[in-house]
Amino acid sequence: MTIPREAVEVDDAILIERSLNEPEIFATLFDRHAPLLHRYVTRRLGPSEAEDVVADTFLAAFQQRGGYDRRRSDARPWLYGIASNLIGRRRRAEMSLYRAYVRSGVHPAERSGFQVEDGVNTLAVNRPLALALMELSPADRDVLLLVAWAELSYQEVADALAIPPGTVASRLNRARLRIRQALSRQGDRP
Repeated sequence: MTIPREAVEVDDAILIERSLNEPEIFATLFDRHAPLLHRYVTRRLGPSEAEDVVADTFLAAFQQRGGYDRRRSDARPWLYGIASNLIGRRRRAEMSLYRAYVRSGVHPAERSGFQVEDGVNTLAVNRPLALALMELSPADRDVLLLVAWAELSYQEVADALAIPPGTVASRLNRARLRIRQALSRQGDRP
């Protein structure tokens, strides 16, 4: 079935509302957000987990769409919040990915032919930073990576994680401080 052109041009809240009566409209939301969500999850968990997490994210979103706050025109924070919860259930996979990167110097996604980023100096492919990320608490890591990799604003992160914006700010400040400290310690090593 072809999605009507006008569906592509409306905001996410309207799409979600329309999908309650026309479920196939939800595919437009997938087309709109899945590529960036997939990139984010791949960076967090690697390519083997990313497909499942993205699929599970959109399945959960589809099932929960009746409760979506239609005052929010952009569904990205909602989708990233669902994905963050699913990533949280796979913390061991995330830590394994960081350990594999630290050992090999190559992001596991790149070994399988998936290009994580265009440059080699990105957050995802920086060994010292991978070590530093491993030292963060899961809550602080979620906030930091939603800001750095998903490019969400503080308010969007707050919406995604269902926490106050002040908590986002304090977690982000703490994460940045710990990252700087970890990188500084690693810089002191021979």
